[in-house]
Order: sequence, then C-alpha cells, then structure tokens
Amino acid sequence: MAIGNTFCNLAVESINGLSPYQPGKPIDELQRELGLDNIVKLASNENPLGASSAVKNAIANSIDKLSQYPDGSGFYLKKALSEKLGVSADIITLGNGSNDVLDVIARVFLSKGREAVYSQYAFVVYALATQSVGATARVAQSTAYGHDLNAMAALVNEKTSVVFIANPNNPTGTWLEADELESFIKRMPAHVIVVLDEAYCEYLDQGESVDTIGWLNKYANLVITRTFSKAYGLAGLRVGYAVSHPEVTDLLNRVRQPFNVNSLALVAAEAAVKDEQYINKSRELNCKGLRQLSEGFDLLGLSYIPSVGNFISLEVGEKTADVYLKLLQHGVIVRPIATYNLPTFLRVSVGLPAENKMFLVALEKVLQDV
Repeated sequence: MAIGNTFCNLAVESINGLSPYQPGKPIDELQRELGLDNIVKLASNENPLGASSAVKNAIANSIDKLSQYPDGSGFYLKKALSEKLGVSADIITLGNGSNDVLDVIARVFLSKGREAVYSQYAFVVYALATQSVGATARVAQSTAYGHDLNAMAALVNEKTSVVFIANPNNPTGTWLEADELESFIKRMPAHVIVVLDEAYCEYLDQGESVDTIGWLNKYANLVITRTFSKAYGLAGLRVGYAVSHPEVTDLLNRVRQPFNVNSLALVAAEAAVKDEQYINKSRELNCKGLRQLSEGFDLLGLSYIPSVGNFISLEVGEKTADVYLKLLQHGVIVRPIATYNLPTFLRVSVGLPAENKMFLVALEKVLQDV
C-alpha cells in the first residue's frame, strides 16, 4: 500500500474528506512567477490603508517583551473591548483571528451525530470546522446569493447544535435586515447555538449598523464573533473574539489554546479598538471604493452582487479562470471563488482609488482578449 494511503487510513475519518483552505495568492509569489514590480492585491479583503499609526506605536513599544509569553487572559484587550461594547470582560473569548474562535465553537458544540446548519455560499470555514469534528452539515439553498433564513430554519431539528450566519456574508457581501435576523434567532430552540459572524460589521453604514451585542441579554444561545483582520487592518497579526453568555464563554475557554493570541496582536488590537478615527476613515474609503468598482462594472456591462462588505463578487462567465490568469499577468490579484460553488465569479477586494482604477483598466483589456 502506498505511504500516502497508509497515513490516510490512520487519519480520523472526517479529515480525509477535507481539502486545505486555499488563501489568496500573495504579492511575493506573483513577483517571483512573473517578475512584475507594480502589483496590486485585491484578493483577501485586507484593509488597503494598512495598520494605523497608533497600532504601529503600540507594537514598537512592545518589541522588548518578545521573549515573554503573552498575557493568556488578554486582560487589557478585553478591558478595551468591554468598554467599547458595553459588556463584561468575562463574556469575551479571544482567538487567533475569528477563524480560531469558530473552530473552538465547533469543537465545543459539534461532534459525530450532531448537525450544523449554514447557508449555501457562506464562509468556507463553517464547512471545514463542521466536518473536521465529524458533525453533519445541513446546507440551506441561498436566495439572491444570501441567507434564506426560512430555508435554514426548516433544516433545524433535534440533532442541530450550531447554526452559522455571516452578516455581512462572505464571499457575496449580502446583508440581513435586523428585524428578519432577530426574528430568526428568536425562533431557534434553546439547544441550538446561533453563531452570528460579524467579521465585516464595521464597514456598515451607520444607518445599517445594529446593536446586536444588546441581543445577548435576550438570547442566551447567541454567540457573536468579530475580527480585527478587516476594518481594523490587522490581518497579519490574527486576532478576533467572541461575545457570548457567561456559561458559553466558560466552555469556549476550556477548549481555547493557552496563549492563542500573541503579545503583539494583543497590544495592537487594544490600540486599534480605541482608534475611532481610523475606523471612520476605513469605512469612508470603503464606501467610495465600492461605488468606484460598481460603477466600473456597470460601464463594462458586468453583473455583480451588491455588497456591504469590503469586496464585490462579479460575474465574468465561463472563462473566469482565463480572466483571473490574465489579470495576474497585468499585475492584479483577485480571488476566484469556484470553491464556493460560484465558478463564474471573481471576488474583488476594495483597494485604494488608484488600485481600483488599475484593476478596472486591466479588467477591460482582459475582457477584450478572452
């Protein structure tokens, strides 16, 4: 028997069916492959502003402590979050990015014989986390590339332990109105943990933003996850968090790895939480960028999914793979989303105005060639 097959036989059954997560192509890799200097990466929903000066200063002031383990409790970051969110620090769970928190939730509440419900075209980590622990996934058909909450509710049964909802949704950028979403949460049985993934909530217009944190006082089975990787510009440091009922928080912390958030991430996130000016600037830049990209797609006659995130998914047809490769040759990295069962779409992150323009110019040239 081949060695590879031998190790597959040794692995846990639920792992054999998984495929590794495919991240966006990094700039360095494209430079090595094509020898290009002027490259714009619009593939990973990163903040084009970069980290704020407050964050950089906080990191610089902490460099001399790298030989020490980080604060395993994340005391100062939790304190900053509790003041911002108006909650007790005791109901916050920190993670190595919100992906880490989602994985911890799956390990606490899912296992073989239990089920998770999520939407078609939802964040791929829900499927990975569910399958890795041997649980069964129940996937609801999407409506207009977004969550059909009635279809999701219909899949909930006595075996359901977790429901995952991304709002805004990645990779489609769709948005659920507050009344509809809260009505769904209210309908969920007490034995179902409802995970509300709000990785992109800071990008919402102030008129769209909802105090979902306040819902925790009404729904003990609600868990809200958020991240510093997007609007806060800290994707390279990997820090996220969950806010939940105290008993749920206690369970999550039993599974959470010790020191799962490194010391630089802790001080950077603490500084970022307090920097409202940076968040407002990020939101304003993103709003203008979404408009710039959507207007560009309209001029090119392309269909796209209206988005409230920091990205847009556009449809380019059967030659999507060719369009993606030719864009790379023009020095533009975007994200194919065939792994989300959207093979005719590309997801484009919002960049700086000049970066968005470079992409749109390259896209027009590429579409003429394919």
